[in-house]
Amino acid sequence: MSPALALSVVAAGLAATGAVDLMAEMVAARGRRVRHARGIRMLARLGGRLGRAIAPPGNLTRRIEAAGTPRELDSGDVMAIKGGAALVALAVAAPLALVLPGRMPLLALVALPALGFLGPDVWLRRRIARRARAMELELPDVLDLLRVALEAGLPLGRALGEVGTRHAGLLASEWRAGAAELTLGLPRAEVLDTLVRRCPIPAMRQLVATLARAERHGVPLGEPLAAQAGEVRAARARRIRDAAARAAPKIQLVIALLLVPSVLLLVGAALTASMVTQ
Repeated sequence: MSPALALSVVAAGLAATGAVDLMAEMVAARGRRVRHARGIRMLARLGGRLGRAIAPPGNLTRRIEAAGTPRELDSGDVMAIKGGAALVALAVAAPLALVLPGRMPLLALVALPALGFLGPDVWLRRRIARRARAMELELPDVLDLLRVALEAGLPLGRALGEVGTRHAGLLASEWRAGAAELTLGLPRAEVLDTLVRRCPIPAMRQLVATLARAERHGVPLGEPLAAQAGEVRAARARRIRDAAARAAPKIQLVIALLLVPSVLLLVGAALTASMVTQ
């Protein structure tokens, strides 16, 4: 690991845990003179930016819901895991610091606990992104199923339940859970709000707005749902075309760096062999 990368990791961890701000307050309160005050301020600013990028601010409970509430964890459980991971990392860093040269022991004692504290945030973020990708792939099909169910005369709760039963996937399972809550008598607005939080895709918020607008004005839902499904499919096609367009230069770069030199080597070897035989 290069010194610059190590410094960035340390700054991100310190900013995310609030250690930089705490250190600044302690120095200001005690009135100590700091030789490199400007460097510390620059480190704090850099750490703040990196910390927000790695562990963005937001409601931890909402992030847990968007991740699917893994293993029925709540915010208290996740904070306990974060603290425990930091303590375990500190226990690992302590003996490691005894054998590291120079200033590396201090780096290990700061960086490893910070990374341990940020590890659950990174895990939640990756889980949310994975769920969002899976739900985006399922969304057009479940929208079509919902449109058919509603056009058949089923109420919303029954229609969501039918979609959840007939389609296997993350989004359909969330809709099935929402239908069960509606059956138990929970308010419709509360159930839809829960679905928005647990389904981390923008199209879900758009769907809830469409349902609310249709209920308020009494308009049929067939055409809006069909239009939204078409928009989702068109957006997916655009992403595929963009990915294919970005892949072409990468393939050309591989050809330029690997195939062309190998062909030139073969040509040079053939020329060398012909010159030797002559």
